[in-house]
Formats: sequence, structure tokens, C-alpha cells
Amino acid sequence: MLSPDRLRELMRELDDPEHLELPRDHDLPAARKRFGLLTAALERRFGPSVAAGLAQDASFHGHVSVRPPAAGIDRLLWVMMSNFGPFVTAGTGRKWGLPGCEEGLSDEFVTWLDELCTEIGCVYVPIELLMELYDGPSPLEDDEIPEEVLATLAAESGDEDEEEEEAPPPAWYDRYFQYM
Repeated sequence: MLSPDRLRELMRELDDPEHLELPRDHDLPAARKRFGLLTAALERRFGPSVAAGLAQDASFHGHVSVRPPAAGIDRLLWVMMSNFGPFVTAGTGRKWGLPGCEEGLSDEFVTWLDELCTEIGCVYVPIELLMELYDGPSPLEDDEIPEEVLATLAAESGDEDEEEEEAPPPAWYDRYFQYM
């Protein structure tokens, strides 16, 4: 596995604020091939509990999930491949990219996935590293909506007393594994 410093360096190198969904030189046939190899390896390992899907309007190519208990844990196991790098990450549960989504990942599975990634031309990035605050140049946060517009919308919908839950600041996960 690459060192955390080398992975951070790679994430910064590939961050291009002009190309949020796909890198300038994105090779779609190669990405499809790598994703197919990733999915096939997970299917061989976990059998019919595996489901895969592709993404649209996102910085990731696709995701593969393994329903419990096939993965040996009581939570959904998921693996995602970014359009960039091509980085691959994994987590558990239904809240992709949120704190705690690494719970239940075994060292044995992570080692297997890292070796698989190397074999198929991908780079495994631990979810813990992707949870670090994003400090790159890409515009990931939504533009601020003026307070008076929010007040007007709340008044029209009758939700004046409801408080909106504040979103956490962007993380590196949001740059490479999120809908845009």
C-alpha cells in the first residue's frame, strides 16, 4: 500500500478545478475494463450477494456492494472506483463517505483489495484518509444562499421553525467519490 503522504500527493496532483467529474484525459474504455475486473473479483470472493452500479454526474465511475452477512459483517460492504487515479476506496454501512463508514473493514480485506487494485491498475485509498478535510482548489461547497432567500422559502413552505442541519465541511472523499 502506498504511504499516506504519497496518497495525499497523488490526490493533490489529480485535483483539477476545471474538470470535476472526469479528468481531462479520461479513458472510458480503460475505466470500464478496470471496473469490470474489480466487480468480477468481488463476485468471485463474495458470490451472489454482490451488486454493482455505475454513476452519472459524479466524480466516481461506479460502486459495488456486498449484502450482509456475505462480507462477514452485519453491515453493507461497499467498494467505489473514482474517475480519477483511478482511486478505489471501501467502507461499510449505508452512509457512504460519512464518519464511521470504515467500521468493520478487516485488515485482511483491505490487504486483499489493495493487492487487487495494484493488479488491475488502480490505487487503493483508505477511507480514513479520504475523510480528511479537503484543501484543494476545486469548488466543492455550494454557493451560499442569501439568508433572506432562505427565510422567504421557509415562510412559503411553512417550515420557519425547522432548523436545517449544517453539512460538514468537504472532505477528500467529496472530491473523488461524490455526485457533482
